[in-house]
Amino acid sequence: MQRKLLSLFLLFALPATAQTIALRAGHLINPATGAVAKDQVILVENGKITSIGTGSAIPKEALVVDLSNEWVMPGLIDAHTHLTLSEIPGKAPFEAFYLKEGTGLRSLRGLHNAQIILQAGFTTVRDVGNEANYACVDLKTALKEGWFDGPSIQCAGKIIGPFGGQSIRIPPEQGEYWKWEYIDADNPDEIRRGIHENIYYGADVIKLVADNSAFHYSENDIRVAVEEAHASGRPVAVHVYGGAAADNVIRGGADSLEHGFELTDDQLRLMKEKGTFLVGTDFPAAHLAGLSPSNDVLANADVLGKKIIDRLGRAHRIGVKMAFGSDTVTEMPGRTRADMMLDYLAIWRAAGVPPADILKA
Repeated sequence: MQRKLLSLFLLFALPATAQTIALRAGHLINPATGAVAKDQVILVENGKITSIGTGSAIPKEALVVDLSNEWVMPGLIDAHTHLTLSEIPGKAPFEAFYLKEGTGLRSLRGLHNAQIILQAGFTTVRDVGNEANYACVDLKTALKEGWFDGPSIQCAGKIIGPFGGQSIRIPPEQGEYWKWEYIDADNPDEIRRGIHENIYYGADVIKLVADNSAFHYSENDIRVAVEEAHASGRPVAVHVYGGAAADNVIRGGADSLEHGFELTDDQLRLMKEKGTFLVGTDFPAAHLAGLSPSNDVLANADVLGKKIIDRLGRAHRIGVKMAFGSDTVTEMPGRTRADMMLDYLAIWRAAGVPPADILKA
């Protein structure tokens, strides 16, 4: 595994200089088709791949990287990340870090995590909110300017949800401090305004929370969000676990459903029919145990861990489009964020997903 990931990193994380780079790849994997081509030459000019093939002529001035004994593939993608977020360990509530960390520190944590995961082969991530006052957007800007090495990042900005964001019963005297990371939107007009605000501040994707409380977005609410976001070329990702809220998310036309731990076979079949992606955030049980649960869904790691494997296997058998997403926001001693993201591969294998389909996701 280490040799494969090293090859991947060399292919997509070499410095973007004017020098031509030629990579000799012994085995080149195409995850879209599952095909493996042997003895390929990959030419990179000005940071861009210009040709791939067995007959590619290598310019005399090119820097040659010999990976003839390695397996090479495109960079890994994590479609559900929170690079700037790390939960406070113990029983501290989710909101506790608002009192400890400003946007500047959150941006620096994002840079730290971005560089770690790039070195492990993750070259693209979708950061789906919980980034304070647009810390992810600042990080993305710094990376695009070439100030630091890091993956390509799509940012969601502030998460849009019904009143209260993802907080539970904050005392009125404390004020609406969840707005540090959320936008309250309780009707179609407020949803539109939240989308406009996020796009103004640099969001690439729109993230909604559909079922964090007793009330949830209607099918029309989701449809309005999708129409508004799509008009500006942004996809819509929606946090939802299952039930009637998930029906509304799927029927409303969301591009991706995040988590979906409680999805039924009928809902999965509807997702397949409508082309909705499942970004399942398929937590290993050991990771779940480190989370600070704010609701009953995350409270029992062993039960939820088994449910996740079952749901993932059913989604694959039904043929739902799936994208890998980790949602890693905790820390484990002696392990990096990238180590924890790669732990999820074991869950996909346990669910019976073949290696070629895991790579495609």
